[in-house]
Amino acid sequence: MSQASTLSTAPSLCPSSDPGVPGCVAFGVVLGSAEQPRLRQFEAPLPVSDDLLAMAGPARPTEVFRFAAPCACGACPNFQGDRCGLVTKIVRLLPATTEDLPPCLIRPQCRWWQEEGQAACLRCPEVVTDNPNPSALMRLACDPSSPIPALALPPAERKKGTTLKTYEDSSA
Repeated sequence: MSQASTLSTAPSLCPSSDPGVPGCVAFGVVLGSAEQPRLRQFEAPLPVSDDLLAMAGPARPTEVFRFAAPCACGACPNFQGDRCGLVTKIVRLLPATTEDLPPCLIRPQCRWWQEEGQAACLRCPEVVTDNPNPSALMRLACDPSSPIPALALPPAERKKGTTLKTYEDSSA
């Protein structure tokens, strides 16, 4: 079977998975600061193991590593209708963190790439699955109960200091 046909039949991957999900791999480590995290991808995906998870200590593995696993679709609280509501909110609420498409080990299978394309990839480096210090907009984007904004916030309002009131005003 060719690589192209394997990728087309492979399940979509969630790039912000929990390491306990069957089929999960680690594809990067979170560097930078709590205020400005940045993903650095590994050269190749790593299988999840007790040794890998222990390397995160004393932090949780999802604060230190990014994991990808088959998308849970409707079983995930972020899934809305037939789409990932999380990536839609990330694209509409957060600024891009890079101008160039970053390298990615999982892009062909990534649900975020499949649904939001380059816009998702330009924001992916700042995503931390368990961020102990998210911005107000990241917290809002990650809240499964928050509505998906009909329109993206203007770039000037997509910054760390943006308040929830600004978001609420823009989605009215």
